[in-house]
Amino acid sequence: MNWDTIQGNWKQATGKAKEQWGKLTDDDLDVVAGKRDQLAGKIQERYGIAKDEAEKQVSAWEKKANDDSWFK
Repeated sequence: MNWDTIQGNWKQATGKAKEQWGKLTDDDLDVVAGKRDQLAGKIQERYGIAKDEAEKQVSAWEKKANDDSWFK
């Protein structure tokens, strides 16, 4: 699976994103709208972490989506 699959199933993915990053609001996730860079930016903003750390977290989350087969 790649990011396109997450983006195409964004409504489903938002629940998983909220489990992972509880500080993200529904409005944040609506703004993100499946865009990977936007998600990393919102995580960086809400958690006060560096961009590379936010990117690492998004990559790990994306891998988990693949491993757990969220969209089957």
